[in-house]
Amino acid sequence: MKPIFIAGPCVIESMDVLETVAAHLVQLREQYGIDFIFKSSFDKANRTSIHSYRGPGLEKGIQMLADIKEKYRLRILTDIHESHQANIAGEVADVLQIPAFLCRQTDLLVAAARTGRTVNIKKAQFLSGMDMQYPVQKVRESGNDKVWLTERGNMYGYNNLAVDFRNIADMHHFTDTVIMDCTHSVQRPGAADGTTGGNREFVPAMALAARAFGADGYFFEVHPDPDHALSDGPNMLPLDELSGVVASLLS
Repeated sequence: MKPIFIAGPCVIESMDVLETVAAHLVQLREQYGIDFIFKSSFDKANRTSIHSYRGPGLEKGIQMLADIKEKYRLRILTDIHESHQANIAGEVADVLQIPAFLCRQTDLLVAAARTGRTVNIKKAQFLSGMDMQYPVQKVRESGNDKVWLTERGNMYGYNNLAVDFRNIADMHHFTDTVIMDCTHSVQRPGAADGTTGGNREFVPAMALAARAFGADGYFFEVHPDPDHALSDGPNMLPLDELSGVVASLLS
């Protein structure tokens, strides 16, 4: 079975950026014979600074994602931060993502589960892989068996993350689908003067290491010009480098 590939810009900046990325994913889909799930956020509610760009908001953002879905025939993943967002986002998104900081928020997990959409729960930076049995349980006991888990590293002192790839194997105890977030795992949270820093040069190696540990899919935030992106630029993969990373994972 071919792996799951999730890719897209961190936050919705403009229709131009969304379309540039979506068109590139369609090209790679045809080139490699694989499916992509398009990812972008309508709101980044957990930015480091109150002055940081958050996105266009729920209604406008979901409409933009709906337009991408219809035009490019791509499945959509977006994250939700509050319970009331689940039903509206679930009208368009095929996968609702629970941010790592919020993976224990019961009401959020239950609301996502009740949409019937696949729920992708990102493992918190402060939890182990084995701890993720309880968020999965909350989704399943709310009537939804379509639940994925995503590894994205653990806090390692201040402003740094480390990845224990054993978490991938541990989380397979609770779900058949474990995704590696190859870009957020190279973040340096809050380490760039009020914004999050990162080391994007390690993204390809993160992906290959996750493959060795049995990951079922790979999550990449990508951007045509990450150095000028409005969110998470330092850890996003340049769009023109995605093809080479995908090829390495399919070889």
